[in-house]
Amino acid sequence: MSSADFLKNMFGLDGLTAVVIGGTGTLGGSFCDALAGAGAHVVVVGRNDEHGNDRVRVIKDRGGSAEYFPCDATSRDGLESLVSHLRSTGRDANVLINGAGVNSPTPFLDISEEEWDRILNVNLRGVRLACQVVGKYMLERETKGSIINIASVSAGPPLSRVFTYSLSKAAVLSLTQNLAREWATKGIRVNALSPGFFPAEQNKKVLTPDRVENIMRHTPMARFGSPEELAGGILLLASPTAGSFLTGHNLLIDGGFTAMTI
Repeated sequence: MSSADFLKNMFGLDGLTAVVIGGTGTLGGSFCDALAGAGAHVVVVGRNDEHGNDRVRVIKDRGGSAEYFPCDATSRDGLESLVSHLRSTGRDANVLINGAGVNSPTPFLDISEEEWDRILNVNLRGVRLACQVVGKYMLERETKGSIINIASVSAGPPLSRVFTYSLSKAAVLSLTQNLAREWATKGIRVNALSPGFFPAEQNKKVLTPDRVENIMRHTPMARFGSPEELAGGILLLASPTAGSFLTGHNLLIDGGFTAMTI
């Protein structure tokens, strides 16, 4: 077997469908690129039509297969419509990535009800809804699939100034482990991927000069991550071959951030 054939056998996703919720964002878009590059048909799911259609165009220009489906991650009706679309086109959901997320740099005593509800609604309720709605479809189709929930290094120990975000991501890890345990015998693997610091739209307000300095001091690699550096982790967790015995796991890709103390 050639090295190319070996890698394709281990990480190839030919004939599979990957649903990426939050695929219109910076990191979500990189997940879409990686999955399409490995041969999957990618359903880019999000609320930004321009970004979604641009991502599809880029993937197709590279010879991949993709489509955009507009959907609010916090809407059960929207997710049901997504499943109806998959059913009407005869597609399974072999891979589901829950990557939609929001953040805000607010101290605990200043957190409003609106902000608290907004962050938990997207970061936690959205993950729960997608796992229920799309996960149910996977079970009905007896799909041997993979669910990847995007968590964060802030899930614990928590980071300063992102109280609600940290709390929501800790809950995502708990949801991931509980669901992995429940669905392990049903052919569905459930894992989390926790990025370190990757500059994106949702965290740009948090990355002030003094905070960047502190992050660099606490990151052994002394730099931010690039979205493309998450591709290997996504493909490992998504692959029915390379990731076949992985479930209930939290994969940290953080430049050593969580290995650092003083």
